[in-house]
Amino acid sequence: MKKTIKKAVFPVAGLGTRFLPATKANPKEMLPVVDKPLIQYAVEEALSAGIEVLVFITGRSKRAISDHFDKAYELENELELRGKTETLKIVQNIVPSHVTCVHIRQAEALGLGHAVGRAKAVIGDEPFAVILADDLIDDNGKGCLSQMVRLFNEWQCSVLGVERIDPSETQNYGIVRSNSIGNNLGRVEQIVEKPKPENAPSNLAVVGRYILTPAIFDKLDQVTQGAGGEIQLTDAIALLLKEQAVLSYEFQGKRYDCGSKLGYLIATVEQGLKHEELKKEFKAYLQGMTFD
Repeated sequence: MKKTIKKAVFPVAGLGTRFLPATKANPKEMLPVVDKPLIQYAVEEALSAGIEVLVFITGRSKRAISDHFDKAYELENELELRGKTETLKIVQNIVPSHVTCVHIRQAEALGLGHAVGRAKAVIGDEPFAVILADDLIDDNGKGCLSQMVRLFNEWQCSVLGVERIDPSETQNYGIVRSNSIGNNLGRVEQIVEKPKPENAPSNLAVVGRYILTPAIFDKLDQVTQGAGGEIQLTDAIALLLKEQAVLSYEFQGKRYDCGSKLGYLIATVEQGLKHEELKKEFKAYLQGMTFD
C-alpha cells in the first residue's frame, strides 16, 4: 500500500540571533511579511499540500507561536461584537478545524537534526515533511511542498527541495551531488553539510523543504555532533542514502531567505507588491522614491 504525507514538522526553536533585538522576546518565525508571520506562510503551504497534523518543535521563548495557532476567545468575541465579520473569518481560519497542532519542546538547541528527532513519537512509522519557515517560497499557486508530495506519491522515497546557488555560498547550506533523472529531478549520490566552495560536490543546495521516510529517525540516533557542534539532519540523510533512494528536486517558485535581514526585506517588498489591498498604493510609493 502506498504511503501518503499527512504530517509536517516545523523546527521553530532557534534563537533568531541575526534579528536581535527584534527577536529578544518575539520568535523570528513570528516576524511579519506584510500582514502574516513567516510561520503562517509555511503552515499555509503545508495545508495546501494536504497536511493534517502540524508538529511544532518549540523552545522556551516560543509561546507566541502556540498562541497564534490557538483559539483566541477574547479577540474573536470582540471582533464579533464590532461586526468585523471578514476579519473574524481570517482569525478563525488560520488553522482549519480538521487540522491538529502538536507542540513539542526542544529543551536544548542542538541543531536541526535534533529538532526533527524530537518529533519521532508523533510521526511514528509514517513519511513526513519538514518545513523551515525561514525559507519563504513564493510558488505562484503551484505549492512547493505540493510539488514534492506529488513526487513522493510517485516514487515513495525521500525528496529534498534544492536550488542552484552561487558557488561562493556553499558554506551556508547542505550541498548535494545528484544524477539527473529528468524534469528537475535527480537521485542524490552525496550530501555534505556546509562545505567550503573548493570542497563542494556541486552548487545544488538543500533549502528548507524535505520529505523524509521514518527510517531517518534511526539514522538521527546514529549521528554525532557535526558542523557547528550540532546534530545535523544532513549527516543523517547521508546515512540514509546508503540504504534508500533520496531524490533532489529543483522546485518551481522563488525562495526568499528570510533568515537574513536582506532576504527578509526583499520578501516584504515583493510580497507587498502582490498584496491585493496594498499593491497599487505601495507601487506608487516606491515609484516616487528617490535614492542618494
